Amino acid sequence: MQSLLIGIAGGTASGKTTLAKILKNSFEDKVTIIKHDYYYYDRSHFDVEDSKINFDHPDSFETSLLINHLKMLKNGDAVERPVYSYKTNERLDEKKKINPAPIIIIEGILIFHYKILKNLFDLKIYIDTDADIRLLRRITRDINKRGRTFESVKKQYLRTVKPMHQKYVETTKYKADIIIPNGGLNEIANDLIIKKIKDHLRK
Repeated sequence: MQSLLIGIAGGTASGKTTLAKILKNSFEDKVTIIKHDYYYYDRSHFDVEDSKINFDHPDSFETSLLINHLKMLKNGDAVERPVYSYKTNERLDEKKKINPAPIIIIEGILIFHYKILKNLFDLKIYIDTDADIRLLRRITRDINKRGRTFESVKKQYLRTVKPMHQKYVETTKYKADIIIPNGGLNEIANDLIIKKIKDHLRK
C-alpha cells in the first residue's frame, strides 16, 4: 500500500502542528510528520533580528527537494531531509533520515501554493484561525522557543508575515478538501479526518 499523503496548511500559528500531533497520537508509528520549514534555504548570512529577508515568500523554500522526497517516500524509499535552525536561520550540515510510513503528514503555510506539491496530496486540510489569535501565538512561540525579541517579531509580522499571508496563504484556502475553523482543536472535524484515515488503512 502506498503512503497516504496529507497536507495541513494554514497561516502562521494557526494550529497545524497541533492537528499533526493529534493524528500522530491516534495512529502512532504509522505516521511520519514533515514540516515545509525543514526545507528553508540557508539564510545564516543574514542577521536574525534585523534582516529584511522574507521567510514567508514561496521562494524561501527548496520545495523541489521536498517534492522529490515525498515521491521517494511514497514509492517506499527512505530519504534524508534537511535540518534547519530557527535561531540562526541556518541549514545545518546534519541530515535526518525519514523512513516511509503508511501516513505521511506535511505541514506548512504555503504547501498548497505550489501546484506540483499540492497535487501530490491525497487529503488537503486548511486550518482557518482568527488572525489575532495567530499573532498572539506567534509572539509567544518566537520569544519562548526561537530566542526572538518582541520588537523583532512585531516588525517581521507587519513587514512580511501579514502581507504574505494575504497574498499567498489565504488564497490557497479553497484549494483544500477540508477547511477547519478554530485551529487544530475542532473535535468534530478531527474525528472525521481520523475516520477517513482509518478507512484508507483498512483498504
